[in-house]
Amino acid sequence: MERVLYEVKRVVVGQDAFLERILVAILAQGHLLIEGVPGLAKTLTVNTFAKTVSGSFKRIQFTPDLLPADLVGTRIFNPKTSEFSTVLGPVFANLLLADEINRAPAKVQSALLEVMQERQVTIAGETHAVPRPFLVMATQNPIETEGTYPLPEAQVDRFMMKVLVGYPTEEEEFVIVQRVTGMPATAAAVADTAQLMALQAQCRQGYVDPALVQYAVKLVAATRDPVRCGLPELAPYLTFGASPRATISLIEGARALAFLRGRPYALPQDLIDLVPDVLRHRLVLSYEALSEGMTADALILKILQAVPAPSKPLDRHVQLAAQEAN
Repeated sequence: MERVLYEVKRVVVGQDAFLERILVAILAQGHLLIEGVPGLAKTLTVNTFAKTVSGSFKRIQFTPDLLPADLVGTRIFNPKTSEFSTVLGPVFANLLLADEINRAPAKVQSALLEVMQERQVTIAGETHAVPRPFLVMATQNPIETEGTYPLPEAQVDRFMMKVLVGYPTEEEEFVIVQRVTGMPATAAAVADTAQLMALQAQCRQGYVDPALVQYAVKLVAATRDPVRCGLPELAPYLTFGASPRATISLIEGARALAFLRGRPYALPQDLIDLVPDVLRHRLVLSYEALSEGMTADALILKILQAVPAPSKPLDRHVQLAAQEAN
């Protein structure tokens, strides 16, 4: 993964947190929703990652006239043989880039529901499995509302994380201009899909203490019933909280982040670092929150401050290891 990151950094300048979240999503086998204004190298970053892993890569430019069959495939009648044949769509790839995903209507976006959850597509009653590993990375633009459609809640919940990409610093922008206006840099393939699947399997062997799982459960529960969790002031701002997928994503993400940081076990900080990315797109804010300018990130920060992290998450594990040693 360090070699993959090195190759990407030859092309992409800065965006360290964004790149780390992509690696977490790859290791945890989760989908990623990327939001940022135009020109911040969202598409370039995903394209570059695809080049570093020698798997199949497909890019779909979402437009208002896109049809579900343009994504998943369809049945075509062959007049020569008088038979129907199945033509598979671009979702059959290891890495799928859904560019400007909010520019297609809901019926097109809903075509991704099955493949994002079950890694398969059903066409005319016949099920087709997509290649493994399979990862969807979708980009969207937050500042344009003309010609865009809100993502269905069922689809938003299938994204493991929503990452916000910000502007580069002045120093980074200086390097960006030099790099783009100079000789073009290219990234080489340094890993294949078999290595990637082996890394994913190794990552899943990381230890997550039950205290950390309980901490994740409490954080997600606070988004559903803030009054019960001692946060009555947040109740008017939340219409719906996060689903159990959020809890699962927190644990899988914390384990992957710990793996990237060189540890076979997760710590509370690994989980805390990912809480905003995992929860921000899953909270449905009330009209009162929107009218007062309250954001999902601000509510998540209040929840993090109110729900204490476990002070000794590996204490029980250490005690059991000591007992076995004796």
